[in-house]
Amino acid sequence: QVQLVESGGGMVQTGGSLRLSCAASGRTFVRYSMGWFRQAPGKEREFVAAISWSSGMTYYADSVKGRFTISRDNAKNTAYLQMNSLKPEDTAVYYCAAGSRSPSYNDIAYDYWGQGTQVTVSS
Repeated sequence: QVQLVESGGGMVQTGGSLRLSCAASGRTFVRYSMGWFRQAPGKEREFVAAISWSSGMTYYADSVKGRFTISRDNAKNTAYLQMNSLKPEDTAVYYCAAGSRSPSYNDIAYDYWGQGTQVTVSS
């Protein structure tokens, strides 16, 4: 089992920045790919970013490419999502996920999920 706890969400104005953290406990964090997803009210959950266990591979949704950066610190069992130039359409609950497969945009590739953290971007 892997337990994931997100933090760092909040309210920010358009153009602002936030850094989300995902702290993992349980089984060896380094063995897992990590992903970030988000779900806005009335919409389906969507892929945001993913990173391989070694940080050698990163993937981003087109909507966040160039604005968001995913990273991880395996020594701290923590993954991060740095979000810059935030827009109102980025408003959502953000979830981190861990999976034993290669990093993927598909949520079925992930075995463990956090509870989510709210990000609200005001115009």
